[in-house]
Amino acid sequence: MQTSTPKTIWITGASSGIGKACAQVYANNGYRIILSSRRKDALEDVKADLIEGHGVNSNNIFIKPLDLSDSFNFNSITSDLLKQVGTIDIMLHAGGISQRSLAAETSIDVDRRVMEIDYFGTIALTKALLPHFTENKSGQFVVITSLMGLFSSPLRSGYCGAKHALHGFFESLRAEVYDQGVSISMVCPGFIATDISLNAVVGDGSKQGTMDEKTGAGMTPLECAKRLYKGVRKKKALILIGRSEILAVYVGRFFPGLLRRIIRKTAVT
Repeated sequence: MQTSTPKTIWITGASSGIGKACAQVYANNGYRIILSSRRKDALEDVKADLIEGHGVNSNNIFIKPLDLSDSFNFNSITSDLLKQVGTIDIMLHAGGISQRSLAAETSIDVDRRVMEIDYFGTIALTKALLPHFTENKSGQFVVITSLMGLFSSPLRSGYCGAKHALHGFFESLRAEVYDQGVSISMVCPGFIATDISLNAVVGDGSKQGTMDEKTGAGMTPLECAKRLYKGVRKKKALILIGRSEILAVYVGRFFPGLLRRIIRKTAVT
């Protein structure tokens, strides 16, 4: 009896946080998993956990290290990967970097670095894989941005700029490929308990090195990944994930002035 090949998802930022949790959720639901991030050793650890902790067949896990800030070789990486796995069904963009500093105290080099990783790296990989999706008349881009892609708060000017840019790019792309079998889901998490604030860059480019209180008390990455999975299966255009913080999206939509006043008075760390 011939069995069909399981669907394949390619996950960036797969070595930790939401990306790692998504790898677990999709593996548990029978997907072949392509793990990408900068550190191959960390990806090997994730692979070992999927095999030993979740009973995933090692033949269904692939490792492809890449650096979102170094996108010149994304076309060749994608081509080599497709030769290896055959078909990719979902591209999940979970890689990125955050920022914590006043705009006036942030070097323009830091802004460029955040934009290079969070925006240009993401769209470069998207463009590398897009022909595969359009040729197959099938494929889904899942883009983890942030609630900061829908509104903005202090100490995150570069990060908010990059996340807003992602929404602009992918909404335009959505209109261009809607009749080619390609769908796009924008995922906007609120406070998720990952290391994002520990690794966030400050004004001079160094790491913040401390955990934001609200981030540390946020939703677990696994719960976030489970909600993402449900929304992506339904091919939702916009997936909001979080607790009470997602109410800010609706406040901003109907009462933008009120949201601005709330943001000015609310602690954002």
